[in-house]
Amino acid sequence: MQRVLIVTGGGSGIGAAVAADAAGRGDAVVICGRRKDALERVAAATGAEPRACDVSDPEAVADLVSGVVAAHGRLDGIVANAGVLRNGGVLDLSPEDWDITVQTNLTSVFLLAKAALPHLIETKGSIVAVSSVASLRVPLGCAAYATSKAGLTMLTQTIAVDYGPQGVRANVVCPGWIRTEMSDMEMGYFGEPHGLGPEEAYDEVTRLVPQGRAGTSEEAAAAVMWLLGPEASYVNGAVLSVDGGTALPDPGTIPFNFQVTPR
Repeated sequence: MQRVLIVTGGGSGIGAAVAADAAGRGDAVVICGRRKDALERVAAATGAEPRACDVSDPEAVADLVSGVVAAHGRLDGIVANAGVLRNGGVLDLSPEDWDITVQTNLTSVFLLAKAALPHLIETKGSIVAVSSVASLRVPLGCAAYATSKAGLTMLTQTIAVDYGPQGVRANVVCPGWIRTEMSDMEMGYFGEPHGLGPEEAYDEVTRLVPQGRAGTSEEAAAAVMWLLGPEASYVNGAVLSVDGGTALPDPGTIPFNFQVTPR
């Protein structure tokens, strides 16, 4: 039976890669986001159905879910991938920076889950939230982003506990450095003050990653698709890092590992 999936943040990066993977398996995929042009490009390439939606707007999210169910008759899965990043520590961030980060990265998933759960209970469906390795380790200058992603991880796990008895699974993927539009922007944030181009910046930020490179959107999407599928039928509330081992090295011994010591 064809599954019906909603993918937020489907206009680029991991969301677009999930749409391509899912549509290629025969799923009916609805991608949503704010950028209509980007959604239409992904839709043309993948066969997904584009729907513009502000995922921080309760009415828009409710309309999105009800519209998908009305059109397709069911809802089997949610991939909560929409996200924004505002760089800065607490003293650098404005209240507006904080609010838009939390609304987009965390509150939007609450709204989406609230609208979708009655349908997912009916189909014994699944939610996969795309969090970040920043929810597991503290990055420099990402107070709002890291906090919102940590909250997203916990929100998803509460759904797993509260609605697992009704057949719903909810899991989290925590990507490390994945080559996306957002990461490319971050390379400017990190690299430009040091005179580094994008590729040089990627080399530096992945220097301590055991696999020695950034990942691809397709690699992250593969993890999402596994968690959505029947192969992960007894996986609920899991936090799956897709980071090439980023979170593993011990900072206290890195200075003595001369293969990875930063220049």
